[in-house]
Amino acid sequence: MTDIVFSERGDKETVETGDLLMPKYDADGLIVAVVTEHKSGEVLMVGYMNAEALKRTLETGEAWYWSRSRRGFWKKGETSGQVQTVHEILTDCDQDALVLKVSVAGNGATCHVGYRSCFFRKVTSPASGKARLERVEAERVYDPNEVYGKH
Repeated sequence: MTDIVFSERGDKETVETGDLLMPKYDADGLIVAVVTEHKSGEVLMVGYMNAEALKRTLETGEAWYWSRSRRGFWKKGETSGQVQTVHEILTDCDQDALVLKVSVAGNGATCHVGYRSCFFRKVTSPASGKARLERVEAERVYDPNEVYGKH
């Protein structure tokens, strides 16, 4: 693997319009990564990367993240086969957010509860009462309980 180096944060103009990648990580050393399907633009998930996860992603062409709950690296699809091949990475103007355009291997699901996208529900606001969620994906791609034996 190569030794990818990110540039130190520069002045505002260099960060916002220059040609050097200068990621701005939060206090925990993380940058948000919005993941979309590369052809359709459908939002699949949101993950977080630290510098090493971003480097691994650039080096391998497959998406790596930092799991905040497990406090460790996570290669998407490593156990499920739903590996995300990265086609393009975009950053916003102040370089504190990324968009990964990916294709998903295996059965094509991204969500750990079996849906294609983690965003399989939309928020509805009834005239009165509690806000509700309504499914926008009718069917799961797979049932994780059957695949992973969870009950």
